[in-house]
Amino acid sequence: MGDALRALAACVPADCCRGSGARDPRDMPPDKTVDLSGRQLRRLPAHVCSFRELAKLYLSDNRLSSLPPELAQLQNLQILALDFNDFKALPQAVCTLQQLCILYLGNNKLCGLPAELSRLQSLRTLWIEANCLGRLPDVVCELAVLRTLHAGSNGLRGLPGRLQRLRELRTIWLSGNLLTDFPAVLLHMPFLEVIDVDRNNIRHFPNLAHLSGLKLVIYDHNPCRNAPRVAKGVRRVGRWAEETPEPDPRKARRYALTQEDSQEGEAPVLPSLLLPPGS
Repeated sequence: MGDALRALAACVPADCCRGSGARDPRDMPPDKTVDLSGRQLRRLPAHVCSFRELAKLYLSDNRLSSLPPELAQLQNLQILALDFNDFKALPQAVCTLQQLCILYLGNNKLCGLPAELSRLQSLRTLWIEANCLGRLPDVVCELAVLRTLHAGSNGLRGLPGRLQRLRELRTIWLSGNLLTDFPAVLLHMPFLEVIDVDRNNIRHFPNLAHLSGLKLVIYDHNPCRNAPRVAKGVRRVGRWAEETPEPDPRKARRYALTQEDSQEGEAPVLPSLLLPPGS
């Protein structure tokens, strides 16, 4: 093996591919999966982009802030994990991977998503939690077959009305945002099965009994004065969840007054990712 090949082989430990054993790391793994998570990588090893039949690529928990254009060669990729990295913008090459079904982008520094993400019309699960999103990117509403959306721990104050176009959406996770009202658009999405608005600042919940597909609503850790009404058989997680259909109004008033007294004079707490440097 020449010096150039030795240098290439040294870029990635020999066990970088699941099930590879003592295989040459430049060979296509038999299970079509490459896991390079937690290796402190700052760039993607070039040879990975030559695995044209690759189905799953895990790059979580590294120091990546960009990806090479050659990633677009992986047109059979179905799962891509880029969470816990240093991305401030989504690499354009990701938007060319039209077979992607699951995309993990959580715990980065994203302030938005490119319009080109709408090309991913096979995407069923999108994780964008713990980024720097002040609003839900419009392009999310173009992902026609999306079933699961994780958008917690951002700075969302509402949701766009266009979200109701996503008629395949079944689960939406919005915990740890800055919602002060229950998102009105969700009232027009009867096909939703799980709604999570835990850890927001919602004071009143509307009637959700008409959401015929609903199975679970999580509303804990909100300064609410009422529990959301739900249809029979729907599980609630939050204050007064076991009281049907509503808590005693006197208890609700007492709780609301207690919460207001305890919060008086306190500054609102923003997610750490949204605070300016040095705060």
